Amino acid sequence: MDRILKAARTSGSLNLSNRSLKDVPTEVYQCLETTGEGENWWEAVDLQKLILAHNDIEVLREDLKNLACLVVLNVSHNKLSQLPAAIGELTAMKSLDVSFNSISELPEQIGSAISLVKLDCSSNRLKELPDSIGRCLDLSDLKATNNQISSLPEDMVNCSKLSKLDVEGNKLTALSENHIASWTMLAEPNACKDMLGVLPQNIGSLSRLIRPDPHQNKISSVPPSIGGCSSLVEFYLGINSLSTLPAEIGDLSRLGTLDLRSNQLKEYPVGACKLKLSYLDLSNNSLTGLHPELGNMTTLRKLVLVGNPLRTLRSSLVNGPTAALLKYLRSRLSNSEETSASTPTKENVIASAARMSISSKELSLEGLNLSDVPSEVWESGEITKVNLSKNSIEELPAQLSTSVSLQTLILSRNKIKDWPGAILKSLPNLMCLKLDNNPLNQIPLDGFQVVSGLQILDLSVNAVSFREHPKFCHLPQLRELYLSRIQLSEVPEDILNLSNLIILDLNQNSLQSIPKGIKNMTSLKHLDISNNNISSLPPELGLLEPTLEVLRLDGNPLRSIRRPILERGTKAVLNYLKDRLPDQ
Repeated sequence: MDRILKAARTSGSLNLSNRSLKDVPTEVYQCLETTGEGENWWEAVDLQKLILAHNDIEVLREDLKNLACLVVLNVSHNKLSQLPAAIGELTAMKSLDVSFNSISELPEQIGSAISLVKLDCSSNRLKELPDSIGRCLDLSDLKATNNQISSLPEDMVNCSKLSKLDVEGNKLTALSENHIASWTMLAEPNACKDMLGVLPQNIGSLSRLIRPDPHQNKISSVPPSIGGCSSLVEFYLGINSLSTLPAEIGDLSRLGTLDLRSNQLKEYPVGACKLKLSYLDLSNNSLTGLHPELGNMTTLRKLVLVGNPLRTLRSSLVNGPTAALLKYLRSRLSNSEETSASTPTKENVIASAARMSISSKELSLEGLNLSDVPSEVWESGEITKVNLSKNSIEELPAQLSTSVSLQTLILSRNKIKDWPGAILKSLPNLMCLKLDNNPLNQIPLDGFQVVSGLQILDLSVNAVSFREHPKFCHLPQLRELYLSRIQLSEVPEDILNLSNLIILDLNQNSLQSIPKGIKNMTSLKHLDISNNNISSLPPELGLLEPTLEVLRLDGNPLRSIRRPILERGTKAVLNYLKDRLPDQ
């Protein structure tokens, strides 16, 4: 303990989680009052972060007030039945996690913790939250799931910065319209598995609402004001008591996912057919038919209809591919009603993909004949994967440098000529880069230095780029390397030193031999050297057995290994080569 406390006095952070503690050690409350041997009191820093999670602590003492500079306090997963009044004296505290305890009441003094930004009191025994929480004016993230709360304090109208609210699994019967009017920053409220009968009439004032989840309640109607939620991307209304939908729901231009399963809907309204949805769940309702206009929702990738008494549609259509059902519905439209939506515009496809990427963090714009990278790629700072393959892109825009979360970038089959080193240098999290089938010019010798964290690299069918071999030694973490059809006449020597490489694809080149140094690639599981000009293999290749699982050799004029051995597969070939090693 002395060693841990000494480190805490230096770092300002103390983690005592998972230590089977029944009490908080007294030394923790006195962290700065004593200094250990060899310590200078003037070098000690105030404790700012205290983690006591996953213990058996039953009591927090009033001595907690000694930790006045505490910013983060986590006492989740303990056996607390109450919190001390001293919690209110932690005026610097921004994050408090008391989830998974047995607390039946939060003290009124918590309202004095005026810097509080994030509060998690989930999975306790709370029946209400204290009125004083309305004094926490910076509160933006409140999680109170799995309690017995029936209403939220009216004073919470003062918490105008609230953007995340999670009250799943309580006994809430309504959300106050006064709250909604003041919570203009609210983006992701989760009130599923409660007892809500209605949605607030003024819900349309929440223009920043992105992903509300009130599924599994008793909601019987959606107010017309919903059309004002212009940022709405996902809406989960499943397992409620809806019998109709307002026409205004069709005004939600950014909505991509709509869950209406297990309600009492008798129709999906024509007005809602204007939506550019990607996913629509209408299962387990009372639908007897579908309006032909639904066929114009060509951005739909998945339409779920099971559990409806549909009488006007064949079961093969209902249970078959969504695209086939939409096509059938369009065929039922009169010529004057059929719209150009039967073939979605490029803009609609991009917009739909962008909506889906908000939740998936992946953006696919494959095969759209794009000549430029659309702005949607960098406008969301959280995208981790972008697929721009099979387009006509010639260069990457400078704005792509801002996509710092990007981990996978697929640029296969485009018209990129220059190695985009300046852009790649600004993508610190990039792990997968696919530039195969581009007319790339010579890659600079030190070109790989800007992507040293890559784990997957595909440069196949880029012969010009390898007139001089760029240095693979700058890619120490590489696990997969694809270099097929680039007119290699020899294996670049520094590839042999990539100790983490698992897959190496060198098929359809002009290789005449494999170097003995291949034995150093001890992690290699898949080696493809098919369709080259290799007539013999070095015995040292046999040393990769049993790690090497797949060895592709077909299409080579191999003369040193008899065909029966080749036909028996990788293990037989490797053992044969190993047996030919000279005695040591």
